[in-house]
Amino acid sequence: MTSDNDRRRGLLARLRGRPVARSRGRRRLGAAVRLAAALMLAGGAYTVFAPGVQAQDNPPLTAAANEGKALFDVSCVTCHGRNAQGVEGRGPSLIGVGSASVEFQVSSGRMPMARQEAQAMRKPPQFTDEQVRQLGQYIQELGGGPQVPSGNLRDGANMSTGGELFRINCSQCHAFGGGGGALSSGKYAPSLKPASDRQIYAAMLSGPQNMPVFGDNQITPQEKADIIAYIQETLKSDQDQGGFNLGRYGPSTEGLAIFLVGIVALVFASLWIAGKS
Repeated sequence: MTSDNDRRRGLLARLRGRPVARSRGRRRLGAAVRLAAALMLAGGAYTVFAPGVQAQDNPPLTAAANEGKALFDVSCVTCHGRNAQGVEGRGPSLIGVGSASVEFQVSSGRMPMARQEAQAMRKPPQFTDEQVRQLGQYIQELGGGPQVPSGNLRDGANMSTGGELFRINCSQCHAFGGGGGALSSGKYAPSLKPASDRQIYAAMLSGPQNMPVFGDNQITPQEKADIIAYIQETLKSDQDQGGFNLGRYGPSTEGLAIFLVGIVALVFASLWIAGKS
């Protein structure tokens, strides 16, 4: 009798537990269905909106940039690679350098380089001003970066302030007269005499070779205009109150001239006086 009662109770317990198990299973199944539906909805939304996002990330190039790309693919791709990503051992990536770097390097003839050297030398440019602008526009639209503003870069400049800024920030390498000077590892600071307004501005923005970058946070656009005015209107003038400028390389040339000319003259004068006496 006891065993029959136990069996009945166990059967009743199992029968009572089935609805609970079924309800839990239904809840789990419903959660899985809802999760699958959410994933399908998210996938559909991505499929709809992703092409638009991609189109915004890669906008079409302007006409000038397309012309610049054609020039780049002919003259620059060997060293800088497709899409200007750079080629190891040949040329760096140009992504993010901006049109300022392109304008300085190409308009001054430093690029394209004839061979790998410690420093790119200034040469007659191989591209016209319009082609330089197109190349710069292509690199600008490809990766962004600093740009040289348009218009008169010396507008409202103060040459006195520019001279002070030049002596503080530039004379250590380019010398007080702008004639340039030697640096380490076969590099040098070039003479500023052949540089145009836009090349000087682009050099300050891009920092070519060993030159540091002088962004707008370090030297404001107005201060850049002051420096350019001082270089172009004072350093490039032929007004040398002391007579011969000796190349404007600073006190080293003056000291050498004094030694070779002055000391030698004093020695011969001493010998002549001694001979007469």
